[in-house]
Amino acid sequence: MKNIFLSGILLFSVLITGCNQSKTDDSGKADSGKKLVIGATMLSMQNEFVVNVADEMEAKAKELGVELIVVDAERSSLKQVEQVESFIAQGVDAIILNPCEVEASSPAVKLALAAKIPIINVNSETTAKPTAFVGSDDVESARIAMKYISEKLSGKGNVIMMHGYMGQAAQLKRDRGAKEILAANPGLKLLAEQTGEWDRAKAMSLTENWIQSFGTKINAIFAQNDEMGMGVVKALEAAGLKNKMIVVSVDAIPDALQAVKKGTLDATVFQNAKQQGGKAIETAVKAAKGEKFESQVLIPFQLVTKENVGEFLK
Repeated sequence: MKNIFLSGILLFSVLITGCNQSKTDDSGKADSGKKLVIGATMLSMQNEFVVNVADEMEAKAKELGVELIVVDAERSSLKQVEQVESFIAQGVDAIILNPCEVEASSPAVKLALAAKIPIINVNSETTAKPTAFVGSDDVESARIAMKYISEKLSGKGNVIMMHGYMGQAAQLKRDRGAKEILAANPGLKLLAEQTGEWDRAKAMSLTENWIQSFGTKINAIFAQNDEMGMGVVKALEAAGLKNKMIVVSVDAIPDALQAVKKGTLDATVFQNAKQQGGKAIETAVKAAKGEKFESQVLIPFQLVTKENVGEFLK
């Protein structure tokens, strides 16, 4: 009986060792025979650009044979941290974070790193440094937009800026980029600035308030994303003022591209959702496998006007 008992213990130990070895090799890399699982928490699936990034992530994950779990943080950094905790508990191989806020989403990064799970920030940043970042330089997007406005106004006029969700990296950086150009062009006056929270309906309402306050004193409006830009255009059209003001926004979502083609939106700044989503998955897969990857992938912005919009509608 004693020999049988010892044999059973030995067999159990061998089985446990075998299971552990099937999960990782000697270097700690994910076993090539195991299907990788990546968890992704997105800022808001009500935002068209974020949805475009998520769609491309799904397509790239399918192409690479990776299981992707996408959840909606609904603009709540607290919920986002909880979602990352859930991914950690599930034992995912990598996490993609589309941060709600620079500071408040940072604990999610720290939790993943503490659990030794690679975490890739896509599109937006956190104070805590992730395993890698895939996105674009949001400061540059605002520089491009405000330079276009300055050129159209010949360096003189009243400008209004509509901010995105306050505290998010894109909002902070686009504010910085726009104000760099305003500072370099003293003939441009910032008449007002307020958040539209990346939201089309809120942007429309906010623009209506600005029309009541300033009327035709407004020469141009810079909306920090296209969702808000489309809300601005709708309010100006309803008031019969669109032809009197320049409107520029960022992202080049399909609605905005059509508006540029039509002439109701003067310009947008193309942000490549396809490349951001695809590169985020590729980077996450490489990090999970212990392969070499770039710790920062920056994808350039491009100005889109009526003259070149056809290139982006293809």
